Amino acid sequence: MDLIYQSVYICAVIQNNMTKAEKTRNFIVEKTAPIFNMKGYAGTSLNDITAATGLTKGSIYGNFANKDEVALAAFDYNLNNNVSRIEAAMSAQATAKGKLLVYVSIYQNFIVGTISKGGCPILNTATDADDTHPALREKALKAVLSWKKRIIKLVEEGIANKEIKADSNPEQIALTVIAMIEGGIMISRLTNKLAHWDLIMDSLKKYINSLG
Repeated sequence: MDLIYQSVYICAVIQNNMTKAEKTRNFIVEKTAPIFNMKGYAGTSLNDITAATGLTKGSIYGNFANKDEVALAAFDYNLNNNVSRIEAAMSAQATAKGKLLVYVSIYQNFIVGTISKGGCPILNTATDADDTHPALREKALKAVLSWKKRIIKLVEEGIANKEIKADSNPEQIALTVIAMIEGGIMISRLTNKLAHWDLIMDSLKKYINSLG
């Protein structure tokens, strides 16, 4: 059973074992996650949530204590969806460099909106909740630290396999990759020019290929 069919099977089993309340909560999160990612916490209203789900305010608050709970669950949904896609793409790569280059191709889809409506949830949340929502900011921070840890592990594997230079600094490489990707997203969205993203990612590809 390949990874995609295995994931579908697992999701189906989980769905069948859920209570009605759990299914309703998941439905609300699934429908509102793109809205929170596009409009941010402050920009998403209860009316947006009811419109997206077709549920009443009473139904929303019968499953979540407040908008904060929905927003936090929506962030987790967006992040997990993106991470699962990255991991699936990496599983098809045999080298550390190949896995690092997956970030370039996957995040390209954030730019054009084929994976996550509104772009990268980490960047969006970090910007939106920096000074206004500590709990969301903390989630974004943990996501970045987890991302950094994953890249460090890949670089260390590359060093062990002699793909990457032995004197490389894994943490420096991880921070550089993350900064170039998130910076590229920010600049291309701000200028509304996909060409800027392409230029930055071309530099990132050269950087990754120069590691060994």
